[in-house]
Amino acid sequence: MPIIDLNADVGEECGNDAALLDVVTSANVAAGGHAGGDQVLRSTVEQCARRDVAVGAHPSYPDRANFGRVSIKDEYEVTHLTDVLRHQIRAVAAACSVAGTSLTHVKAHGALYHDATNDDAIAESFIAAVTKVSTEIEVDLYVTGTAGSRLQDVAEASTIRFVAEAFVDRAYNADGTLVPRSQAGAVHDDLPVAVSQALSIALNGQVDTIDGTVIDLAARTLCVHGDSPEAAAMAGAVRTELIARGVTITPIADVDT
Repeated sequence: MPIIDLNADVGEECGNDAALLDVVTSANVAAGGHAGGDQVLRSTVEQCARRDVAVGAHPSYPDRANFGRVSIKDEYEVTHLTDVLRHQIRAVAAACSVAGTSLTHVKAHGALYHDATNDDAIAESFIAAVTKVSTEIEVDLYVTGTAGSRLQDVAEASTIRFVAEAFVDRAYNADGTLVPRSQAGAVHDDLPVAVSQALSIALNGQVDTIDGTVIDLAARTLCVHGDSPEAAAMAGAVRTELIARGVTITPIADVDT
């Protein structure tokens, strides 16, 4: 039966992080670019450490006004963006050191996530930042993203391990991309729909798209957004149903892949 990691985006100063961290096995902690940072970051990492939840850094474009969900890639030279992202990732790594835990992975947030999926330059800048931090803190970090993305290609050409991710609370287009949040039906706020999607991805490697077609979708880790409605309840229901179907829920870092 499948082995799945259940992750959530946390430390974003919204939602019920404590309840989410009681359910998920990995957390992507906001690194201050779009939300969180400073004491919020440190407190969130401490909560993860107390629960043995694997900690990842969740960097973004520095754009708190838009919660990091608007692409501003044209404002950055590649090396500048690498430095910006490295700084954010190092902040989470430092909080991990203080809390007595280790940074395990990095996941881009919002527009940066989507740009790294489709844009070679952004993917290369992102992987360069992860590589630098991995070397500096002497930890083999992995990155998560969409299977078949440019990020996967760039990661696999480097020393950074790539882990495919899918979302239980977001609708998919027929080409495997996420439905834009501006479009009706983009976010699943109906718990049974989210649970059904999680089961389909984990057990069958498939997802029903917004136009009714079924496509293949590989994933080793499933994400629940911390700012989604009833995120903790959704994550809990997903975990319960996956376990009931024989799926093992465990952090990526605990599995020899």
